[in-house]
Amino acid sequence: MRAALWLLALFGVAVAAALFAGNNQGTVTLYWPPYRVDLSLNLVVLLLVGGFTTLYAALRALAALLALPHQARRWRVQQKERAMHHALLDALTHMLAGRFLRSRKSALAALAQEGALQSAGEPVPHGKQLRALAHLIAAESSHALQDRATRESHLQNALEEAPAKGNGQDQELREGAQIRAARWSLDDRDPNATLERLAALPQGAARRTLALRIRLKATRQAQQTREALDTARLLGKHRAFSAGAAQSIVRGLAIELIQSAHDPAQLVQIWASLENSERNMPELAVQAAQRLAHLGGDPAQVRAWLLPVWERMVELPDGLPEGLALKLIHCLEDGLSTIDAGWLARIEAAQQANPRDARLQYLAGMACLKRQLWGKAQQLLTQAASQLTDKSLRASAWRNLAELAEQRGDSEAAARAWKSAAQQQR
Repeated sequence: MRAALWLLALFGVAVAAALFAGNNQGTVTLYWPPYRVDLSLNLVVLLLVGGFTTLYAALRALAALLALPHQARRWRVQQKERAMHHALLDALTHMLAGRFLRSRKSALAALAQEGALQSAGEPVPHGKQLRALAHLIAAESSHALQDRATRESHLQNALEEAPAKGNGQDQELREGAQIRAARWSLDDRDPNATLERLAALPQGAARRTLALRIRLKATRQAQQTREALDTARLLGKHRAFSAGAAQSIVRGLAIELIQSAHDPAQLVQIWASLENSERNMPELAVQAAQRLAHLGGDPAQVRAWLLPVWERMVELPDGLPEGLALKLIHCLEDGLSTIDAGWLARIEAAQQANPRDARLQYLAGMACLKRQLWGKAQQLLTQAASQLTDKSLRASAWRNLAELAEQRGDSEAAARAWKSAAQQQR
């Protein structure tokens, strides 16, 4: 549309000029004593236009001639800038492809090109960021090549090019360099240096998922279980892992923390520091109860921690893994000597509600044995012994049946029971 309008305007100007020139009878007289020159007005207009055009073209040609050295210099600078950017892209490409020697060489080439431009008085836009990025690439490549001295040298150069009090880009580059340095220290199996470098990060950068992942690995290497657990919780809230993976990591760290307790008071404190969702994990409750019993803690406290797990097993016979259910039975069995009437009634009620559960029969039989209810104990243990799938519980049931038989003087039944108990050890 614009071209059509210009064409119409050009035709209008041409028509106006033709009309003016065709009907123009004017003359221009020049006096130069003793001479007189009469010229057509149309000719004078043409001479003026031609003279202006010639003068304009001459001036443009002169300006272009005078600008040639500057243009040539600018062309050379552009070529160097293109070479610098090409080298930087090559460095990044080679690093991603695992060609670390080539990557470092290209990064050094980019730095050399930038330095040459700087020395020539032709600073590159965003030159500091480019230098910092090139140094980071060279440091990353040096780390992959196990060249720690070169890596640290380039890292320091990158940090100098990206000051902490610089603009937003400088700060982002600096934080990126610090996070990379923390990962390098982690690869060097130096968790303390890793944590020191992470501690130097601003608070916002330190809570990024990448930084938290590095912190989790570092705290685990440094055996700082509590800090690792706190970090794993944050990662779970950030959805850095799947729900199952996050729960598994938290559970494993919590178990490590529980196992690190050296006395009952410390264990109680650790248990109180866990979140409600963690205390509701059956694996943690059983582990904590076992550890408390091992440390000689209050048996009532042991059973209090086991109560939610017990209720879950009774309400849902298949709600617990078999191994965890057996740990629960063993833990309760170890505390039968101090068990109160409430728990005895709870065990009896659970056995009566689930008469086919051999594990509950065994536990109820052992409880009766502790209360010296020999007949009922024998009945329950006999039923359980033939149905139990766990060899240790089956062997224990037969041993107790053998002792009961010896107690009542039935040597033949005792011999059979001892034989059955011995067979479970094979």
